Amino acid sequence: MEGDVEMTAAEGGAAVELDDMKKRLKEMEDEASALREMQAKVEQEMGTAQDPTASANQANKEEVDARSIFVGNVDYSCTPEEVQQHFQSCGTVNRVTIRTNKYGQPKGYAYVEFLETEAIEQALLLNESELHGRQLKISAKRTNVPGMKQFRPRRSNPYMGFRSRAPFMAAPFVYSPYGYGKVPRFRMPMRYSPYF
Repeated sequence: MEGDVEMTAAEGGAAVELDDMKKRLKEMEDEASALREMQAKVEQEMGTAQDPTASANQANKEEVDARSIFVGNVDYSCTPEEVQQHFQSCGTVNRVTIRTNKYGQPKGYAYVEFLETEAIEQALLLNESELHGRQLKISAKRTNVPGMKQFRPRRSNPYMGFRSRAPFMAAPFVYSPYGYGKVPRFRMPMRYSPYF
């Protein structure tokens, strides 16, 4: 008889505990749905706020790029004023940009922005003209499309040599062509293991 009383008490305690767990689960689901609604509202507000400025900025960049040219093989000692003088006959030069690396050294190319789009045709006629004894490569400036990054295959580490698809398997009883103590570059160094 006492065993039956203990069983019903245990079952009653389990039922109460199960009800508490269901209540907590319901509260967590309500909270998660409220968070999802808030997040959707914030994303909607952010999306509507950024779209007009982003599209206007992109249109402005495309308009400026339509009036600009790329000039390659520019001498490193060339100044923006000299590049401006070289393209002065094509039209009114608005801006000359000579790209530099992080140390401030010129990279060897420049962008020239004109006030008129007709000046680009005149500037393209100056392709292969000389400035500071170097033949310039001139082309129309292209507009980068955001999110359309060009795929470049992953380069292997130049210090590790070339990796083949098949693992390196040395043939038994064949002398290595690399000489005594030399290991092929593409093989990983072995770790020291005192016990085999």
